[in-house]
Amino acid sequence: MLKLDLSNASSFLSQDYLSSRMEALEQARVMLAEHNGPGGDFTGWVRLPVEYDKEEFARIQAAAKKIRSDSDVLVVIGIGGSYLGARAVIELLGSADHKLAPNKPEIFFAGNGLSTDAMGDLIDYLEGKDWSINIISKSGTTTEPAVAFRVFKGLLEEKYGKEEARKRIYATTDAHKGALKGLADAEGYEEFVVPDAVGGRYSVLTAVGLLPIAVAGVDIEALMAGSAEAMDVLAKPGADNIAWQYAAARNALYDAGKSVELLVGYEPSFRFFAEWWKQLYGESEGKDGKGLLPASVEFTADLHSMGQYIQQGQRILLETVVKFSKSRRTITIPNDPDNVDGLNFLSGKPLQFVAEQAMRGTLLAHVDGGVPNLVVEADARDERTVGQLIYFFEYACGLSGYLLGVNPFDQPGVEAYKKNMFALLGKPGYEEQKAALEARL
Repeated sequence: MLKLDLSNASSFLSQDYLSSRMEALEQARVMLAEHNGPGGDFTGWVRLPVEYDKEEFARIQAAAKKIRSDSDVLVVIGIGGSYLGARAVIELLGSADHKLAPNKPEIFFAGNGLSTDAMGDLIDYLEGKDWSINIISKSGTTTEPAVAFRVFKGLLEEKYGKEEARKRIYATTDAHKGALKGLADAEGYEEFVVPDAVGGRYSVLTAVGLLPIAVAGVDIEALMAGSAEAMDVLAKPGADNIAWQYAAARNALYDAGKSVELLVGYEPSFRFFAEWWKQLYGESEGKDGKGLLPASVEFTADLHSMGQYIQQGQRILLETVVKFSKSRRTITIPNDPDNVDGLNFLSGKPLQFVAEQAMRGTLLAHVDGGVPNLVVEADARDERTVGQLIYFFEYACGLSGYLLGVNPFDQPGVEAYKKNMFALLGKPGYEEQKAALEARL
């Protein structure tokens, strides 16, 4: 199971940082367990690791097997929680460099932006390849994925014909209603469910994330088993609960004036896990004028760019470091007879040893510079551990939101840009708003 080391934040925390929040944490625990707090209708993820739909899970595995047998590429179309979790897991367990990724078929993500060039590059890449689509949208009307699905569905039907294309489109959507649900029923696409009780940013362990993750060759049974382990451990109340400790520590540091939380990874493949984490905490806590701003850095690369600010900029930062204890392989630093770089003192040492000392040195330097560090210690970078990480951060986020006094499961501010975009695009019903916006522009 994961470990949490708060020793490098202790000088920034009062002795009662946890005890003074125990009553509030217990209230938060009960609200999550009984689904009766603000946003309680969207806490179906709390026991999801053991109460998921086993029949659908088997269908996910069967669909993944089919896609792996008949496709060189799976195009996953979705935005926000409909793609970040899947990409986070696939890259963390594989490689951030697509050219080095072991995934066969390759997994590409579309519909998460409006770049003509990015879409065009993917269209070019698909030329001459066999491919399938997983369209993920609860409503089917979100602009970015809906536009992408129009384009790629048309290309798939042009390549294979409507009947064969139908067999290559997998729709993950609402169980009962919505534009995509209606289309999937009419066309006969294989369907998977976005559960009503699980919001998008908490949905990685549903079909939303599990189908593309399984297509990438990840053992989704082990992923779920790891998350179930974390669920069992974190359900137990008390001061020893690392989710309680993490939620209390970041809440106390926020109260003390820290306003930005940096998630730190030392693996390039961790990058999209950080992107998933940023949505999770940003959408859950960033409301009512409150909340830590979630950001991320990749060390050691960003020590040569962001490192100066972290060390000596405004003292508004805290860092949460995710540390993987074991590398998958060993690389030994060779001896150079000429010692041109002066590094022969490292000859014969494993690269992981150098990385470990860099991490330890950075941590101490940043603490000395006024940046508290919370360290989440994980074992090997495997399915079980990643399942634990997902559940830990989800559960701690629910606790943190309730500690902050917000509803961690809504996102009312997300709609503001959409209304302006619809007006400027000329959507019927927005004529008055369109004129007002254009006058401002």
